[in-house]
Amino acid sequence: MSEPGETRPLAIVCGGGKFPIEVARAAAAAGRTPFLVGISGAADPAIEAFAHVWLRIGQLGKLFSTLSDRGVADVALIGGLTRPELGDLRLDWGAIKRLPELALAFRGGDNHLLAGIAAIFEREGLNVVGAHEIAPRLLAPLGPIGARAPTPQAEADISMGAALIAALSPFDAGQGVVIAKGRVVAVEAAEGTDAMLARVAALRDARRLRLSGPAGVFVKAPKRGQDLRLDMPAIGPETVAAAAKARLQGVAVAAGAVLIAEREAVARAADASGLFVAGYAP
Repeated sequence: MSEPGETRPLAIVCGGGKFPIEVARAAAAAGRTPFLVGISGAADPAIEAFAHVWLRIGQLGKLFSTLSDRGVADVALIGGLTRPELGDLRLDWGAIKRLPELALAFRGGDNHLLAGIAAIFEREGLNVVGAHEIAPRLLAPLGPIGARAPTPQAEADISMGAALIAALSPFDAGQGVVIAKGRVVAVEAAEGTDAMLARVAALRDARRLRLSGPAGVFVKAPKRGQDLRLDMPAIGPETVAAAAKARLQGVAVAAGAVLIAEREAVARAADASGLFVAGYAP
């Protein structure tokens, strides 16, 4: 597979969140002209600042014909999507022709689904690239982001959290856990990061989780063997706000393997909330 070049036509298939826009800006700053494909009902309307098209999630045929017409060579799949059921999709003829491949992709966890979708793109002659290849400056650095660093207890919790994510990897579970003083408090699954952290906040508010003061660390990392082109974990200012509501001590992410949206805003939010945000060596 060829490496993405600065002059190769690039398309970004945009799910929800700010990352598709940030990656598009980074691509433009590097001299590329990204074409954005907005998934209706998910993507931010801000994609319209770039050359773009809006498509329903089931319009696979129209997607490939559009990319072909524009001579797209590299494609990135960026942003969050609620996993649909195959039977709920309004498939166009291009998707119907690929129904056996789609059905096979849907028979498994999220990693299996994403790998199956990527394989369909590659069979169309497209080079699937990751956000980190287009915008490496968005990758989490090693060490603190902001004024605070993890305490020795937090460092121990980070190590435990990283080990837990690695151990859960064969089950295709979530990419985040909350560890407090050596205790597993929460594991991210289908609900996602924000809902998991809200659950921790509710437990503390109900005093079902008795911890004095800020305590615990949210640890975020990719699963072992995860294809980072397709599903690289990410955090942003909203993650810091949710961690603060859960009265955690901080947020730790695998350096070089997690994306950070709006890094300066993340650092400001962490400092204002009295939390640390830090990249650890995976």
